[in-house]
Order: sequence, then C-alpha cells, then structure tokens
Amino acid sequence: MKEETDQVFREALTEASDFKFSARVANVFDDMVNRSVPFYGEIQRMVAELAADHAQEGTNVYDLGCSTGTTLLGMDTMIPPDIRFIGIDDSPEMLQKCDRKLKEAGVVRPYTLHTADIQQGAEIQNASVVVLCLTLQFIRPIYREKLLQSIAEGLVANGVLILVEKVLTEDSVFNRDFIKYYYNYKRRNHYSEMEISQKREALENVLIPYKLSENVHMLREAGFASCETFFKWYNFSGIIAIKK
Repeated sequence: MKEETDQVFREALTEASDFKFSARVANVFDDMVNRSVPFYGEIQRMVAELAADHAQEGTNVYDLGCSTGTTLLGMDTMIPPDIRFIGIDDSPEMLQKCDRKLKEAGVVRPYTLHTADIQQGAEIQNASVVVLCLTLQFIRPIYREKLLQSIAEGLVANGVLILVEKVLTEDSVFNRDFIKYYYNYKRRNHYSEMEISQKREALENVLIPYKLSENVHMLREAGFASCETFFKWYNFSGIIAIKK
C-alpha cells in the first residue's frame, strides 16, 4: 500500500474548523502521525512489548481509537496468535484502512473491528490488555473518568491499560519551552509554519491534554493499583497501569 504524504494543512484555509478524523485524514494518517509524534516507531515497539508480557491466554486485547491499525500490527508480531484482537474507532474510514492493512500484512489471528464512539465508555469484556494510544486526549474531559472506569471493569485480574498521551508540564513555567521544542521537531519533519499554525488551531478545542500526574490520578481513581511511566519526551508520555 503506497503511503500518501500529509498535506491536509498545506494550503491556507478560508474558514477555521475543528480537527476531524475524516477520509482525507485517514488517507494520510500514517505519515501524519510519524511526522508529528516524536519516537512514534519506538513508542509502538514499546507498546507491543508491554502488551506481549501482559496478554493472557483466553482473553481479549483491545485497541481503543485504533485508527489505521499500526498498534494492532505491532502487537500481532509479539502476542500469541490465538488471542483475539478488538479494535474500536469512531471513524469508518480509519477502520477500513485498518482492516486493509491487517489483511495485507497476512494477520491470521481472530480479530474484530467496531465503529463506536467511546465518549460514553466502552464495552470491554474479558480483556488482559487495553491500549489507548493518543486517544484519551481526544475524549472530552467530562467523559474520561467514566471511560477509564469501564476499562478497569472489563479487565481481568492483573490486566493492564497502556496509555500514550500528549501532556502538559507539571510546572507551567516549562510549557512554553516544551511546545517550542515540539514545533521545532515538526519543522525538522518538513512541516511549514502555515501547516503547524493551522493544525494547532484545528486541534485547540479537540485535543485537551492533562498533566502526567492528573492522568495517573484518574487511573488510580478508576481502580488501577500500580502505574508507571515507560516513555517521556517533553510533552508526550506513556503510562502502563495494572488492575489488581
């Protein structure tokens, strides 16, 4: 499958609008996320590695906000093939591309893909691993605790949630610097000033980051006994949380 280059914000927009995971975004999403998320490939490898150590026989592995299936594909290389994968996303276009990628990669394990909005919680059943990779940040804050509680309730004993998020600094004095470093990263990946500016405006009311400590607090309140940061790069972080 030939990967298309992200040019969604290359031309000046006549009218500002909130970012949406549309068909146009789905077509370029893999390029977009690889150029927009620092160490994205390594994050995916770490997620797969962590998931493989915690996936239990006879259970399900979920990817909430699975987009085009990159995380599912990474986990497929490390998790026994009889464990079912369940991918959920609210974008039919994303799921179509996800299914196509899984089939082209020759995935033989049982898997199901569901179109669903997880704002109101998710139906998690018999799960040993649930992944939220750059997903929770797009859930309206009022619904985040309910979603995490529904995940915890659907996990088996010692099941884990793997969470990757864009975050705010613990001390706001560093926020401006970290954002500057992040935009420098995007410039190094050949995004123009117009692209950076227009995407920032489109995400302003859609992507709402929390502090790392606030995410950990939510996880503990939802029923996760142990939490650990496994990745940190300026304003991006990864957390693994275990349900006891």
